[in-house]
Amino acid sequence: MSVGMAAPRAPYGCDPALSRGRRFDEPPSLRRSAFRRDCDRVIHSTAFRRLKHKTQVFVFHEGDHYRTRLTHTLEVAQIARALARQLGLDEDLTETLALAHDLGHPPFGHAGERALDECLRGHGGFDHNAQSLRVVTLLERRYPQFDGLNLTWEALEGIVKHNGPLIDRDGAAIGRYREHGVPIAISEYVAFHDLELWSYASLEAQVAAIADDIAYDAHDIDDGLRAGLFAVDDLNAIPLIADINAVITARYPRLDEARRGAELVRELISYLIEDVFCEAQRRLKIAGPQSAIDIRDHAGAFVAFSPDAVAAEAEIKRFLWQRMYRHDRVMAVMRDAEQVVRDLFARYQAAPEDLPADWAADAGESGAAAQARRIGDFIAGMTDRYAIVEHRRLFDSTPDLR
Repeated sequence: MSVGMAAPRAPYGCDPALSRGRRFDEPPSLRRSAFRRDCDRVIHSTAFRRLKHKTQVFVFHEGDHYRTRLTHTLEVAQIARALARQLGLDEDLTETLALAHDLGHPPFGHAGERALDECLRGHGGFDHNAQSLRVVTLLERRYPQFDGLNLTWEALEGIVKHNGPLIDRDGAAIGRYREHGVPIAISEYVAFHDLELWSYASLEAQVAAIADDIAYDAHDIDDGLRAGLFAVDDLNAIPLIADINAVITARYPRLDEARRGAELVRELISYLIEDVFCEAQRRLKIAGPQSAIDIRDHAGAFVAFSPDAVAAEAEIKRFLWQRMYRHDRVMAVMRDAEQVVRDLFARYQAAPEDLPADWAADAGESGAAAQARRIGDFIAGMTDRYAIVEHRRLFDSTPDLR
């Protein structure tokens, strides 16, 4: 099958007609599937709009053309839908999970997450994936009958498990949660709405997760080039990139630097999508799943890079870590951003009355852990811009973050 063509619906994809439903019963829509409604609810949420002014790598005011959490999320959704179409999966559920995957990110990207995790260390820590679940099940308050967005079971399990199971069959935390345990926001929720943390998520969720990796790799290269942190030829240290650049140079020998970079990003995305499609097809053919339940019960992920692409992707991440994420210019801004988050958290803890009225109402009465979590929710929902404005309101000196 041509990669550009849509595959027929696969028996192992999620069928909205067979959804396990929502926590709070609602009448079905006459015009939209359950998964399409999920997607629309995410798009219309307040948390989704706030992604416009949340950092990806560069703080929002450093330039109009750098990725924000919102533009990154839209790019993830585009890649995810392309893969879902090729694999015969439900595109609406895939898009829902791609659009929702970063809803829990705080301001200032991973720097903000590190700072909030430090502030909440005595109260369960902070994890953006768990916070995304908290957003869609509690913090969005748009409906008269329930808190959250009341998404389907399939959407919630995909948000929580898109990177794989969180526990083993005996209930022990595994993977990234082995050391500190399953985040409290997730463990509290699954106590009354079981998301089967021991199993793999749907293929739609696996596609959304790998689309995030593809978007990160390709578009952080694009932003790094735009920022002048490295040049196109510097990327030839990565064998895969060197091969792509050689083809581009042979095809367009007089291409300027900016267009070379853009062509590189396009070719890299195409290579990674094609690789994932072929690897997923290979694994599916071997295992022969016949339903979405077979996908969840399988011992490993189906949607993955091939061994060659795994090695290439690791090289790309290593390069970006050294030349972009740990660049002195980026690190200086992120250190200041972390301090902004720490300052705000400490101030709200010491003076809950400085919170907005609707957030301060119960903050002084609910006990230390609940108060800390409430403050964490408030800060996590901030945009970069609002965090800076709040810091200026409450402190005499605020970092410039440039």
